Amino acid sequence: MEKQNTQEGIRINKYLSEAGVCSRREADRQIEAGNVTIDGVTAMMGDRVFFGQTVRFHGKRVSQEEEKILLVFHKPVGVVCTAEKREKNNIIDYINYPKRVYPVGRLDKDSEGLILLTNQGELVNKIMRAGNRHEKEYLVDVNQDITPEFIAGMAGGVYLEELEVTTRKCLVQKVEKRRFRIVLTQGYNRQIRRMCEAFGYRVKRLKRVRIMNIKLGDLKTGTYREATPAEWETLLELTRHSSKTTVK
Repeated sequence: MEKQNTQEGIRINKYLSEAGVCSRREADRQIEAGNVTIDGVTAMMGDRVFFGQTVRFHGKRVSQEEEKILLVFHKPVGVVCTAEKREKNNIIDYINYPKRVYPVGRLDKDSEGLILLTNQGELVNKIMRAGNRHEKEYLVDVNQDITPEFIAGMAGGVYLEELEVTTRKCLVQKVEKRRFRIVLTQGYNRQIRRMCEAFGYRVKRLKRVRIMNIKLGDLKTGTYREATPAEWETLLELTRHSSKTTVK
Protein backbone atom coordinates (compact mmCIF):
# COMPACT_ATOMS: atom_id res chain seq x y z
CA MET A 1 0.00 0.00 0.00
CA GLU A 2 1.31 3.45 -0.83
CA LYS A 3 2.28 5.81 1.95
CA GLN A 4 -0.28 8.58 2.37
CA ASN A 5 0.61 12.22 1.76
CA THR A 6 2.09 13.56 5.01
CA GLN A 7 0.18 16.86 4.59
CA GLU A 8 -3.25 15.59 3.57
CA GLY A 9 -3.28 12.14 5.16
CA ILE A 10 -5.75 9.48 4.07
CA ARG A 11 -9.37 9.00 5.12
CA ILE A 12 -9.68 6.35 7.80
CA ASN A 13 -12.17 4.23 5.84
CA LYS A 14 -9.84 4.18 2.83
CA TYR A 15 -6.88 3.40 5.08
CA LEU A 16 -8.63 0.32 6.45
CA SER A 17 -9.79 -0.79 3.01
CA GLU A 18 -6.36 -0.47 1.42
CA ALA A 19 -4.80 -2.32 4.35
CA GLY A 20 -7.12 -5.23 3.49
CA VAL A 21 -8.98 -5.08 6.81
CA CYS A 22 -12.46 -4.63 5.36
CA SER A 23 -14.36 -2.73 2.67
CA ARG A 24 -14.91 1.02 2.99
CA ARG A 25 -18.60 0.43 3.66
CA GLU A 26 -17.82 -1.95 6.50
CA ALA A 27 -15.13 0.43 7.77
CA ASP A 28 -17.78 3.16 8.03
CA ARG A 29 -19.98 0.84 10.09
CA GLN A 30 -17.11 -0.08 12.38
CA ILE A 31 -16.11 3.57 12.84
CA GLU A 32 -19.69 4.48 13.75
CA ALA A 33 -19.69 1.60 16.25
CA GLY A 34 -16.56 3.00 17.91
CA ASN A 35 -14.35 0.04 17.01
CA VAL A 36 -11.54 2.03 15.37
CA THR A 37 -8.95 4.24 17.06
CA ILE A 38 -6.22 6.57 15.81
CA ASP A 39 -3.39 7.05 18.31
CA GLY A 40 -5.69 5.78 21.06
CA VAL A 41 -8.55 8.16 20.25
CA THR A 42 -11.83 6.75 18.94
CA ALA A 43 -12.01 7.57 15.23
CA MET A 44 -14.85 9.60 13.78
CA MET A 45 -16.28 9.52 10.26
CA GLY A 46 -14.07 11.58 7.95
CA ASP A 47 -10.99 11.45 10.17
CA ARG A 48 -7.66 11.25 8.38
CA VAL A 49 -4.63 9.14 9.18
CA PHE A 50 -1.20 10.74 8.89
CA PHE A 51 2.18 9.08 8.53
CA GLY A 52 3.43 7.65 11.80
CA GLN A 53 0.02 7.38 13.47
CA THR A 54 -1.19 4.10 14.99
CA VAL A 55 -4.54 2.72 13.86
CA ARG A 56 -6.28 -0.07 15.76
CA PHE A 57 -9.28 -2.10 14.59
CA HIS A 58 -11.09 -3.89 17.44
CA GLY A 59 -7.94 -3.31 19.47
CA LYS A 60 -5.62 -4.91 16.94
CA ARG A 61 -3.01 -2.74 15.30
CA VAL A 62 -3.40 -2.21 11.56
CA SER A 63 0.02 -2.13 9.95
CA GLN A 64 0.66 -0.26 6.73
CA GLU A 65 3.61 -2.50 6.13
CA GLU A 66 1.50 -5.66 6.17
CA GLU A 67 1.19 -6.05 2.44
CA LYS A 68 -1.89 -7.94 1.37
CA ILE A 69 -1.27 -9.70 -1.92
CA LEU A 70 -3.90 -10.90 -4.37
CA LEU A 71 -2.74 -12.02 -7.80
CA VAL A 72 -4.98 -12.70 -10.80
CA PHE A 73 -3.32 -15.42 -12.90
CA HIS A 74 -4.22 -16.97 -16.26
CA LYS A 75 -3.16 -20.57 -15.69
CA PRO A 76 -2.09 -22.50 -18.78
CA VAL A 77 -2.92 -26.15 -19.35
CA GLY A 78 -0.24 -28.32 -17.72
CA VAL A 79 0.42 -26.16 -14.67
CA VAL A 80 -0.53 -27.84 -11.38
CA CYS A 81 -2.23 -25.79 -8.65
CA THR A 82 0.01 -26.80 -5.78
CA ALA A 83 2.85 -25.27 -3.79
CA GLU A 84 4.49 -28.69 -3.55
CA LYS A 85 8.04 -28.29 -4.88
CA ARG A 86 8.30 -31.96 -5.81
CA GLU A 87 5.74 -31.26 -8.54
CA LYS A 88 7.93 -29.91 -11.36
CA ASN A 89 5.01 -28.02 -12.94
CA ASN A 90 3.80 -26.42 -9.70
CA ILE A 91 2.11 -23.04 -9.98
CA ILE A 92 4.42 -21.28 -7.49
CA ASP A 93 7.59 -21.98 -9.44
CA TYR A 94 5.80 -21.15 -12.67
CA ILE A 95 4.81 -17.60 -11.74
CA ASN A 96 8.01 -17.06 -9.70
CA TYR A 97 6.50 -14.28 -7.57
CA PRO A 98 9.08 -12.70 -5.22
CA LYS A 99 6.92 -13.03 -2.08
CA ARG A 100 5.14 -16.00 -0.52
CA VAL A 101 1.72 -16.67 -2.02
CA TYR A 102 -0.42 -19.75 -2.51
CA PRO A 103 -3.32 -20.63 -4.83
CA VAL A 104 -6.94 -20.13 -3.83
CA GLY A 105 -8.29 -23.60 -4.50
CA ARG A 106 -7.40 -25.47 -7.63
CA LEU A 107 -7.96 -25.68 -11.35
CA ASP A 108 -7.35 -29.05 -13.00
CA LYS A 109 -4.01 -29.60 -14.72
CA ASP A 110 -5.90 -30.12 -18.00
CA SER A 111 -7.90 -26.91 -17.54
CA GLU A 112 -6.91 -23.27 -18.05
CA GLY A 113 -8.04 -19.87 -16.96
CA LEU A 114 -8.45 -17.77 -13.84
CA ILE A 115 -6.96 -18.69 -10.51
CA LEU A 116 -6.18 -16.36 -7.62
CA LEU A 117 -3.06 -16.45 -5.48
CA THR A 118 -2.76 -14.69 -2.15
CA ASN A 119 -1.00 -14.54 1.21
CA GLN A 120 -4.32 -14.16 3.06
CA GLY A 121 -5.40 -17.48 4.55
CA GLU A 122 -8.72 -16.20 5.88
CA LEU A 123 -9.70 -14.95 2.43
CA VAL A 124 -8.84 -18.34 0.94
CA ASN A 125 -11.20 -20.11 3.35
CA LYS A 126 -14.02 -17.64 2.74
CA ILE A 127 -13.81 -18.07 -1.05
CA MET A 128 -13.31 -21.82 -0.99
CA ARG A 129 -16.06 -22.96 1.38
CA ALA A 130 -18.89 -24.36 -0.76
CA GLY A 131 -21.35 -23.34 1.95
CA ASN A 132 -20.64 -19.69 1.16
CA ARG A 133 -21.97 -20.26 -2.39
CA HIS A 134 -19.53 -17.95 -4.15
CA GLU A 135 -19.76 -18.06 -7.95
CA LYS A 136 -17.16 -19.40 -10.36
CA GLU A 137 -17.83 -19.15 -14.09
CA TYR A 138 -16.48 -21.37 -16.87
CA LEU A 139 -16.55 -21.67 -20.66
CA VAL A 140 -16.58 -25.28 -21.80
CA ASP A 141 -16.06 -26.85 -25.24
CA VAL A 142 -17.39 -30.38 -25.73
CA ASN A 143 -17.03 -33.08 -28.38
CA GLN A 144 -20.57 -33.02 -29.78
CA ASP A 145 -23.45 -30.66 -30.44
CA ILE A 146 -25.18 -29.30 -27.37
CA THR A 147 -28.87 -30.14 -27.03
CA PRO A 148 -31.59 -28.46 -24.94
CA GLU A 149 -31.83 -31.68 -22.95
CA PHE A 150 -28.12 -31.50 -22.08
CA ILE A 151 -28.44 -27.88 -20.90
CA ALA A 152 -31.50 -28.66 -18.79
CA GLY A 153 -29.88 -31.75 -17.31
CA MET A 154 -26.66 -29.96 -16.38
CA ALA A 155 -28.56 -27.06 -14.84
CA GLY A 156 -30.93 -29.25 -12.82
CA GLY A 157 -28.31 -31.06 -10.75
CA VAL A 158 -26.33 -34.13 -11.77
CA TYR A 159 -25.71 -37.26 -9.75
CA LEU A 160 -22.00 -38.08 -9.82
CA GLU A 161 -21.73 -41.79 -9.18
CA GLU A 162 -17.99 -41.85 -8.42
CA LEU A 163 -18.38 -39.19 -5.72
CA GLU A 164 -21.88 -40.27 -4.62
CA VAL A 165 -23.16 -36.70 -4.66
CA THR A 166 -25.70 -34.68 -6.62
CA THR A 167 -24.49 -31.30 -7.79
CA ARG A 168 -26.38 -28.11 -6.96
CA LYS A 169 -28.66 -26.57 -9.52
CA CYS A 170 -26.70 -24.02 -11.52
CA LEU A 171 -26.81 -21.60 -14.44
CA VAL A 172 -25.95 -23.18 -17.80
CA GLN A 173 -26.17 -21.37 -21.14
CA LYS A 174 -25.39 -22.51 -24.67
CA VAL A 175 -22.85 -20.15 -26.28
CA GLU A 176 -22.03 -21.91 -29.54
CA LYS A 177 -22.87 -25.22 -31.18
CA ARG A 178 -20.38 -27.07 -28.95
CA ARG A 179 -19.64 -24.47 -26.25
CA PHE A 180 -21.54 -23.60 -23.09
CA ARG A 181 -21.17 -21.32 -20.08
CA ILE A 182 -21.67 -22.67 -16.57
CA VAL A 183 -21.67 -20.92 -13.17
CA LEU A 184 -20.96 -23.11 -10.15
CA THR A 185 -21.14 -22.41 -6.42
CA GLN A 186 -19.30 -25.56 -5.38
CA GLY A 187 -16.17 -27.33 -6.55
CA TYR A 188 -16.05 -31.10 -6.49
CA ASN A 189 -12.99 -32.73 -8.02
CA ARG A 190 -13.23 -32.47 -11.83
CA GLN A 191 -16.88 -31.57 -11.36
CA ILE A 192 -17.68 -30.16 -14.80
CA ARG A 193 -15.94 -33.01 -16.60
CA ARG A 194 -17.81 -35.56 -14.49
CA MET A 195 -21.12 -33.78 -15.09
CA CYS A 196 -20.59 -33.82 -18.85
CA GLU A 197 -19.60 -37.48 -18.81
CA ALA A 198 -22.90 -38.30 -17.10
CA PHE A 199 -24.63 -37.21 -20.32
CA GLY A 200 -22.16 -38.88 -22.71
CA TYR A 201 -20.22 -35.69 -23.47
CA ARG A 202 -16.46 -35.24 -23.24
CA VAL A 203 -14.81 -31.93 -22.38
CA LYS A 204 -12.28 -30.80 -24.97
CA ARG A 205 -11.45 -27.44 -23.40
CA LEU A 206 -12.34 -25.94 -20.03
CA LYS A 207 -11.57 -22.34 -19.16
CA ARG A 208 -12.45 -20.52 -15.95
CA VAL A 209 -13.28 -16.89 -16.70
CA ARG A 210 -14.55 -15.51 -13.38
CA ILE A 211 -14.27 -16.01 -9.63
CA MET A 212 -16.93 -13.92 -7.87
CA ASN A 213 -16.31 -10.31 -8.97
CA ILE A 214 -12.87 -10.92 -10.50
CA LYS A 215 -12.81 -11.60 -14.24
CA LEU A 216 -10.08 -13.09 -16.39
CA GLY A 217 -10.72 -10.57 -19.15
CA ASP A 218 -7.99 -10.38 -21.80
CA LEU A 219 -5.15 -11.41 -19.48
CA LYS A 220 -2.72 -13.42 -21.58
CA THR A 221 -2.12 -17.10 -20.85
CA GLY A 222 0.75 -17.60 -18.41
CA THR A 223 0.71 -14.04 -17.08
CA TYR A 224 -0.59 -12.47 -13.90
CA ARG A 225 -1.57 -9.06 -12.56
CA GLU A 226 -2.30 -7.64 -9.14
CA ALA A 227 -5.94 -7.22 -8.17
CA THR A 228 -7.09 -3.61 -8.35
CA PRO A 229 -8.18 -1.68 -5.23
CA ALA A 230 -11.76 -1.76 -6.56
CA GLU A 231 -11.60 -5.57 -6.95
CA TRP A 232 -10.20 -5.89 -3.44
CA GLU A 233 -12.94 -3.73 -1.95
CA THR A 234 -15.76 -5.58 -3.72
CA LEU A 235 -14.28 -8.96 -2.81
CA LEU A 236 -14.08 -7.98 0.86
CA GLU A 237 -17.70 -6.83 0.76
CA LEU A 238 -18.86 -10.07 -0.92
CA THR A 239 -17.05 -12.21 1.66
CA ARG A 240 -17.97 -10.07 4.68
CA HIS A 241 -20.58 -12.53 5.99
CA SER A 242 -18.83 -15.66 4.71
CA SER A 243 -17.69 -18.40 7.03
CA LYS A 244 -13.93 -18.42 7.49
CA THR A 245 -13.74 -21.91 9.00
CA THR A 246 -10.69 -23.69 7.66
CA VAL A 247 -11.41 -25.71 4.53
CA LYS A 248 -10.28 -29.31 4.97
